[in-house]
This record gives sequence, structure tokens and C-alpha cells, in this order.
Amino acid sequence: MSRVGIVILNYNDYQTTSKLLNKIHNYKYINNIIVVDNNSSDNSYNELIKYKNKNIDIIKTDNNKGYSYGNNIGIKYLIDNYKSDYIIISNPDVSFEDNDIKELISKLDNNKDIALIGPKVHEFNQVTRGWKLPTYLDEILKIMSLDNKFRHDRYDDTCYKSDLTKVDVVSGCFFIIRTKIIKEINYFDEGTFLYYEENILGHKLKDRGYHTYIDNTVSVIHNASISVDKSIKKINKYKILIKSLMYYEYKYNKRRLSMIPLYIIYYICLLLINIKYRLIHRKSK
Repeated sequence: MSRVGIVILNYNDYQTTSKLLNKIHNYKYINNIIVVDNNSSDNSYNELIKYKNKNIDIIKTDNNKGYSYGNNIGIKYLIDNYKSDYIIISNPDVSFEDNDIKELISKLDNNKDIALIGPKVHEFNQVTRGWKLPTYLDEILKIMSLDNKFRHDRYDDTCYKSDLTKVDVVSGCFFIIRTKIIKEINYFDEGTFLYYEENILGHKLKDRGYHTYIDNTVSVIHNASISVDKSIKKINKYKILIKSLMYYEYKYNKRRLSMIPLYIIYYICLLLINIKYRLIHRKSK
């Protein structure tokens, strides 16, 4: 039977992480649980360490360098200490069942060409089932939308009629990847603090000829952005999003001169946002 480990990244939200641990600590199809407290400024680590046992490890980073950095700490700890065949990456605000793990692992066991697999994700009153790597036009529209929830890169619904659908990218809130492959691609790229981790991961896998799939028979619920929304204001989230977008475009799509219009559009949008907030602030006085 394949061994499975899960990495859960916590930041200033031990209540949500504790709720997930209480739910999954006896799951049959998860052998080891690694909780990474990403240098929380609240009492998270002291609260979560209470869950430590032979199957649950609680570790803490020295700095909060973002999603990729924190998850890499957990992944490497899992690899160094346990012989997991597969690694689950899960946000603490995701709800899933033991049988969901069983079904996803079964697909990986029976389809050696699958490197990474994700479920259908219910969030924002809609279903997310993977997306295409963004085009240049997609990036422009994302900047103008002022929101990471913007999606112009979905597959047609007819693509999801079979049990498995091949996609470029899956949601980073929950997926399973083969341990040997996450090692081979050198883990998550730590060049971003937040956002675009999924696109970068999908790009790295596709570039090496690996395949990513959605299992349309499995669903999880994502109570999206609880930790992020608690700690980052909207305008700062937008700035972080665009910084990650630019990093992705520069490093992975090798765009140089074509990035100039992206920056121009970004600064215009940022100016408009600041004007809007000033007007709202004046009216509220």
C-alpha cells in the first residue's frame, strides 16, 4: 500500500488548522501529517504543538517567506523523515474525506503517467476544475480585473465528462503529487510570496513532459482565503499578485520587452485604485 504524507501550512489561523487536524488525524489513507507554522505572529505554534504525536509533526519556520517557502519546508521535512510515495498539499481551510484520498491515490497507482492530481474544488459558490496556463492577453485582463479570482482560462465544460481530465494547472489549495517528481522539479519556486505558485508548478511539470489531471469523481470544499484575508488588505493583495505575475512572466515565459505594457497597465490601475480609495475616504469623513 502506498504511503501518503500531507503538508498543511498555517499562518495566524490555528483555529482553522486545528479543526482540520481534528477531522483528519485518524484518516486511514494518510500516514503522516506535517503542519508548518509559517512564523505566525499569534499563538499558533503553541496551540498546534498540542497535536504532536507519532503521526503528526508540528514545525515552525524562522521567517514567513510565503506559500512556496513554507510548503517546501514541510515537503523536505516529510521526505527526510518518512518514506512517502505521495505528498498532499492542503490549505487548512479545505474540507475533504478519507475516501477522497483513497480515490485520488487509486488513480495515481493505476496511471503511472499522472504526476499530479487534484479534485473538483467548490469555492466562491462555483466549481474549480483546473485551468490553462495563461496567455499574454489573460495576464493583461487579470491586471485590469484587480482580482485574483478572475478566470479567463477555463476549459470548456465538455472536457470534464470523463472521470479524468488532463489540465495545465490545478488549484493549489489541495492536490497530490508524486514525491519523486516534486523533488525532480526542485519543489515550489520560492521566488513568489503568494499567488502564481500553481501556474509556476504547472509550467514546470508541463515543460518536463509530466501530466496533470483533475479527478472529476472527487470533490473538496475550500472556504477560500480565510488566512490570507485575515492578514493582508485588498490593495496589498493586489500588489503581491502583480509582483508574482511579473515574476512568472519574466522567468518562465521569458518575456522581456512585452512586459513593458504589463507594467504600464498595472501602474495605471494602481493609480485609479488610490484615487478611488481617497474619494471613498473623503466621503466617509
